[in-house]
Amino acid sequence: MSRNSSPVGPVWRVGAWLVALGVLAPVASLLWIALGEGWGHWAHLAAHVLPQAALNTAVLLAGVGVLVLVIGTGCAWLVTACDFPGRRVLHWALLLPLAMPTYISAFAYLDLLHPIGPVQGAIRWMLGFDSPRQFRLPDLRSMGGAVFVLGFVLYPYVYLTARAMFMTQPAHLLEAARTLGEGRGGAFFRVALPLARPALAVGLSLALLEALNDIGASEFLGVNTLTVAVYTTWITRSDLAGAAQIACAMLGAVLLLVLLERHGRRHQRFGAAQRMRAVQPRPLRGAAAWAATVAASVPVLVGFAAPALYLVAETAKRLRQGGGISGGLWSSLLNTLGLACGVTAMAVAAGLVVAWAARGGSTGSASMRWQARAATLGYALPGTVLAIGMLTPALAFDAALAGLLGLPGLPLTGIGAVLAVACTMRFLAMPVGGIEAGLARIPPALEQAARLLGETPAGALRRVHLPLLRPALAASALLVFVDAMKELPATLLLRPANFDTLATWLYAEAARGTYEEGAIAALAIVLAGLLPVVLLARSHLQPPH
Repeated sequence: MSRNSSPVGPVWRVGAWLVALGVLAPVASLLWIALGEGWGHWAHLAAHVLPQAALNTAVLLAGVGVLVLVIGTGCAWLVTACDFPGRRVLHWALLLPLAMPTYISAFAYLDLLHPIGPVQGAIRWMLGFDSPRQFRLPDLRSMGGAVFVLGFVLYPYVYLTARAMFMTQPAHLLEAARTLGEGRGGAFFRVALPLARPALAVGLSLALLEALNDIGASEFLGVNTLTVAVYTTWITRSDLAGAAQIACAMLGAVLLLVLLERHGRRHQRFGAAQRMRAVQPRPLRGAAAWAATVAASVPVLVGFAAPALYLVAETAKRLRQGGGISGGLWSSLLNTLGLACGVTAMAVAAGLVVAWAARGGSTGSASMRWQARAATLGYALPGTVLAIGMLTPALAFDAALAGLLGLPGLPLTGIGAVLAVACTMRFLAMPVGGIEAGLARIPPALEQAARLLGETPAGALRRVHLPLLRPALAASALLVFVDAMKELPATLLLRPANFDTLATWLYAEAARGTYEEGAIAALAIVLAGLLPVVLLARSHLQPPH
């Protein structure tokens, strides 16, 4: 019995296909809505909405792409190839901005870098100025501000993949380049960097997908991207068809990003060799060592430490003033925990179905490969796109269910079930990938022994695989839980009436300019995101000995 040929029952296969079709349904619905209004609506959008929004999105993605590549690749090579003070802390601390959602970083920096805020006030004091009219930094509410905020928060995607690649590169290739006359810079640009190109393409595509999905930071900073245009067209103008058509343009952007990732990895083949000696960090001395420490510390300070300290200070100020935590914030916290728990349970269960069915398929089965890919497509879809596509089929099903049961209104939408399903689709790739990796580590002999002792496939799963999959299941559940807590675009569009999460509460507080109350919600989200980041650093970024 081979690893991939263990038979599974038809229930598992049908369940896996239902999950895959469920993820594809919003895309089909989106296209149906977009094409249903005729070409006149498209002409209006093409003339008045799409050009500026598409241009803003392209400029934002280009700027963020350059910034995350420079910061992520540079820091990854620095902590891999050099030894300097603080390296052992910085090699994992560089991942901390992953715990800081983009909209929270924008929320913090809007107050920190305000013309009468603490940063500009301190600069004017040092320069001897008294008024913002005498000196002020460029306005953060601009394209440059959005690139700055998103770039310093999203660079860990490139850093993580590049660092993992640099750690596994054989040292003898760089030594051969040096022997042939290349300097250290030449060896990096002509050997290490080309070898890391597939990893850089993966990290860059993930960072850009997150930038495309962002709605809070872009709106806070006054940049009208395609995501913001979808939200305003649907919510402000009540134009669902127009929002769907803009969302189709976003699907085109997603396709380009996926093609970018494929293009970056084309024709890349690597041979495996045993006992390859890893790159050993070169000790730095004097000014060079401290310059490296400063260079590697700046992304951590800007991307995580400064906004996190701001949130702590604002929360402490709120509590010192006796304001406490309002009832609305407690309600938002409970809603967030309930939503995250529901999404986690559904995502892990659906991920187990998909991963187990794919493992039980015949080796090389094209249908099983496509089924697994379709089930994980949701992660590539921005939350606004997924929400627009979910709306029509979800409302139709909800109305039919209400009529069948004789219930008033829309029962599933009213309790947040539609929102939970949308978040499950969006984050399903995490448990599918984690469980597939866990299954791949289980020796086939264990399952074969269970089958010889009379266990059915379901019994082997329950008594052999599930106990061994507990670490993978726990890690997947943790990642889904935290991402569900942070999700903003889909939550804004699909939440029931009078239903707030911490993310939407923060969004509303930032829109009103009440930073102290919003800081408490933001700090709770950041603290929740720290645990998976620490676990990720410990499991993926162990420095070579």
